[in-house]
Amino acid sequence: MLLLTITVIAAARALAPIKIVVNGSELETDVAPVLEKGRVLAPVRAIAEKLGAEVIWDGENNTVYINTIKQAEEPEGKDIEEKVADVVETFGARLQKVSLLAPEEILEQSMQENYGDLVAPQLLEEWAREPLKAPGRQVSSPWPERIEILALEETAPNTYQVKGEIIEVTSVELAEGGIAARRPVTLVVEKKGNSWLITAVTLDDYGEAEEIVYNNDEYGFRFILPESWAGYTIVTEQWEGFDPEAPETVAAQGPLLIIRHPQWTAEKPRQDIPIMVFTHAQWEAMENGEFHIGAAPIGPKELDRNGKYVFALPARYNFAFPEGYEEVEAILETDPLEANENYI
Repeated sequence: MLLLTITVIAAARALAPIKIVVNGSELETDVAPVLEKGRVLAPVRAIAEKLGAEVIWDGENNTVYINTIKQAEEPEGKDIEEKVADVVETFGARLQKVSLLAPEEILEQSMQENYGDLVAPQLLEEWAREPLKAPGRQVSSPWPERIEILALEETAPNTYQVKGEIIEVTSVELAEGGIAARRPVTLVVEKKGNSWLITAVTLDDYGEAEEIVYNNDEYGFRFILPESWAGYTIVTEQWEGFDPEAPETVAAQGPLLIIRHPQWTAEKPRQDIPIMVFTHAQWEAMENGEFHIGAAPIGPKELDRNGKYVFALPARYNFAFPEGYEEVEAILETDPLEANENYI
């Protein structure tokens, strides 16, 4: 039994049956309140739920969680489906405000502030324990801008299933239009008291967005970029390898192809995608220690190769962590460089 302690104002009243009155209405409980050592012990669940809160008992940690539900006023004149859609669209607009990489305490507070009046308390508790299950902002760019509703269906009385897509954008799409990524999402919205609340969210894998392909016929490879990189530019420089016994002597050199984001400016540079091009002989010589590149203790990372060239990523290419470095890391995780095996 969960009990709530209430201070007794007049001891003489203890002789009569103890009543609980909430907002002018007497509350009947399955366990009668009792007076003990000058205090009234009463069932906390009955009182909290009467006040519109949700009570969760965590037996493993011997803890009672009481979560108040903010009762938003429902606009008059709207039908139920409009109200459900409003909840989902409002939720979608707030996703960008919740950084899932924030420290635990900050994340929990952010979820309460932004999701608290839209999401059932029990689901918020689950997300606080396992943030990776929650929707929100995972990287600085792209970020979730909205939820586009594709289908809305009543599955039970006062229960709706909403299928849609989380639309992610970068500053490029905000300025020029377009979408950086789409992620399918399914939500369950139920009526709790006077409010419609989200009680379940299922995130699916990202949908396929339009690809941008950089084809390089000179060296025989192609590089797959997300739609947000439309309008990229190629900057050609050279890498240099130095003789380990004569550090100022250039022992080898070759092309360094830089894929540059369309939003890059000299005043506000973004993370580039640098691609080093080696001949097979150069790559073997570097691995044998005949020359080294830069001061990093590790060498370039091979991305792919064809019959003539090896393509590699410079070590510590993102050491300064400029804007957009997280997006480039995500791109590189997809193995975007494809060498033409027939190129000789």
